Amino acid sequence: MVVEYIRYQLAENQADTFVRAYEEAGEPLLASPHCLSYEVSRCTEESNHFIVRIEWDSAEGHLSGFRRSAEFQRFFGLIRPFVSAIAEMRHYDPVVRKGA
Repeated sequence: MVVEYIRYQLAENQADTFVRAYEEAGEPLLASPHCLSYEVSRCTEESNHFIVRIEWDSAEGHLSGFRRSAEFQRFFGLIRPFVSAIAEMRHYDPVVRKGA
């Protein structure tokens, strides 16, 4: 498993639209056999900052499987307006994991 983190710094007026877009984009995302789970978190100090955390079966599953799929086309169409607000997008290997 690999975890993708995407940090967004949105304009103040985009936050609610962003949340709605990811709620809808979750359907094609979770329809992919490569996506294990995802969450969208909003910063408590700066309400226009978000982190999207996506668990993938592998980096290869994400980059070659999901990104070449019909699910990706639908997903990307929904989140495309926010791509310019991405501050960071990277994959991480979990090294310590405890709890539920």
